[in-house]
Amino acid sequence: MDTRFSASDWHQGLEDDWQAILALAFREDLGQAGDLTTDALVPPDAPGRAAVVARRAGVAAGTPGVTLTLERFDPELRWRPECRDGDRLHPGRRLGIIEGPARAILSAERILLNFLGRLSGIATLTRRYVEAVEGTRARIYDTRKTTPGWRRLEKYAVRCGGGENHRMGLYDAVLIKDNHLALGAAPPESGGSAADPAKSGPGKYGPAEAIAHAKRYVAKLAKKGGVSRSRSAKSGTARSGGPAVVEIEVDTLDQLDAVLPAGPDGVLLDNFSVANLRAAVTWRDSVAPSVFLEASGGVNLDTVREIALTGIDRISVGALSHSAAWLDLGLDWL
Repeated sequence: MDTRFSASDWHQGLEDDWQAILALAFREDLGQAGDLTTDALVPPDAPGRAAVVARRAGVAAGTPGVTLTLERFDPELRWRPECRDGDRLHPGRRLGIIEGPARAILSAERILLNFLGRLSGIATLTRRYVEAVEGTRARIYDTRKTTPGWRRLEKYAVRCGGGENHRMGLYDAVLIKDNHLALGAAPPESGGSAADPAKSGPGKYGPAEAIAHAKRYVAKLAKKGGVSRSRSAKSGTARSGGPAVVEIEVDTLDQLDAVLPAGPDGVLLDNFSVANLRAAVTWRDSVAPSVFLEASGGVNLDTVREIALTGIDRISVGALSHSAAWLDLGLDWL
């Protein structure tokens, strides 16, 4: 039933993003003068050994990037991990131990904890949503509401929490929304206004017609070796596997009835009530069981279970990335 978008695992693309953000973090924290406090008070030859420790319960994410961070400060720093991404953390559990020059450990502390706290916070919140829908068919998905520059890392953190990734960007899937229908002019080969009785206006695509045109477009791209629905987890680059996913957003049950015969891969049900979600699932099961249904809007930890019990396939939650509280982590000397 579920036609998935690509999923994030740790790969070279994530390392590249980590390094790019790290360069900015290094510049904003150390500037041209470096760590004035540490340089003034700590002898240059002082050895250090410290643990990264969870202050609160949560889920670890971002630990493969610790070594990248430490190397930026001093190649003599060593990281000994004591957990893996996706592991549960309890207060006092160590994520790992850092050994090496004490000055470098102190200078790296805040930047390192910023990365780990942000990503572990996303993984922690995601795990809460995933656990809330256990026993249902629903899967928890993220959105593109991510911090600019952090998208692949934040979506990786969602995976660490047990969630799934929606499209990575505009480049790897089609999601037709009202604004696309309002502005897209129907080309002559589409059959004109007679091709779709649900036209949104003269010379505009109706929902069913937009699906048909989008499917033709991505099929052509796939034949030319362009974007496809399968992606390499290691590199994040597209590989063969059929045309990219075509999904359309609808606001009412009547719109759902109009688009299902057009054969989209999925339909996003925007701000549907629980009763309408249940009706949508029943209707989809009877006329187009291969189409996945995704619920969006009004989703929080208080409502997600009830939404999942309607039989919906996917629930997209922007809060996973835009509203996750950082996980409280600290650095303790050993």
